[in-house]
Amino acid sequence: MARRRPDPGIDGVVVVDKPAGWTSHDVVAKSRGIIGTRKIGHSGTLDPDATGVLVLGVGKATRLLRFMTELPKSYVGEIVLGIETSTLDSSGEVLAVHDMSQVSADQVRAAAVDLTGPIMQVPPMVSAVKINGRRLHELAREGKEIDRPPRPVTIHRFELEAVTGEPGVWRCEVDCSSGTYIRTLAADLGAALGGGAHLRNLRRTAVGGFTIDDAHPMEQPVLLPIESAVRHLPSVSASDEVAVEVGHGRVLSTERLGVTGDGPWAVFDRAGQLLAVYEPNPRGAKPSLVIPR
Repeated sequence: MARRRPDPGIDGVVVVDKPAGWTSHDVVAKSRGIIGTRKIGHSGTLDPDATGVLVLGVGKATRLLRFMTELPKSYVGEIVLGIETSTLDSSGEVLAVHDMSQVSADQVRAAAVDLTGPIMQVPPMVSAVKINGRRLHELAREGKEIDRPPRPVTIHRFELEAVTGEPGVWRCEVDCSSGTYIRTLAADLGAALGGGAHLRNLRRTAVGGFTIDDAHPMEQPVLLPIESAVRHLPSVSASDEVAVEVGHGRVLSTERLGVTGDGPWAVFDRAGQLLAVYEPNPRGAKPSLVIPR
């Protein structure tokens, strides 16, 4: 049996502008060949029909992806009032058509206000959410639909503007918490207006501080430093002495580590290199992971 060659030491973050028609897993698989390492993962799924920001962790940065999954997201898209689909977006079959021609702009914007802030969402059947060990989209492909418990999400901003020349179509801009389904938000807007709706042309414009301006085609990856994976975390610069203890994975008091608050904390050496991420512990702070150097 041939011995598997070790991956090269390529570490960092790549922000891809995902094209339509690709799953997030497809992008990861393609990027492994382009970048030249198998150690690649993503920080949060983007629907196949959607485009925009998909953040990849490469090499040692794959271990930091869990600290990026809860980052807030931003999207733009179009909501089509009056047509419900099986997938809640334009890729599905039409299930129902409603005459919503009398719905006014004031009513649309008022409904959007009601859907802003902390709300409960039912995940769509075409999502990757697992229930009883099965992903919902797997069940949907088998023609099954099951009850899904609603989940809390937060819509920080939900702005709508009528699309000129297309009655009933509204361009939306959404800032939201991780775990929000924009297609569900569109469907809920339609239901709140007494009919139905679906989503089209969804584009993710930001994941935390990673914006569409940072994104590149997957064929032209730009490797950002591994430190960019934790730039949203509170950080501390360790003294040389403490850096040695951090490198050995020691549990430290918060005073010794020099941190306050609830964590997690990114710990850097004096040269600005990431050493570890620490989290609260009854004895102070413990390393969630240590980055070998």
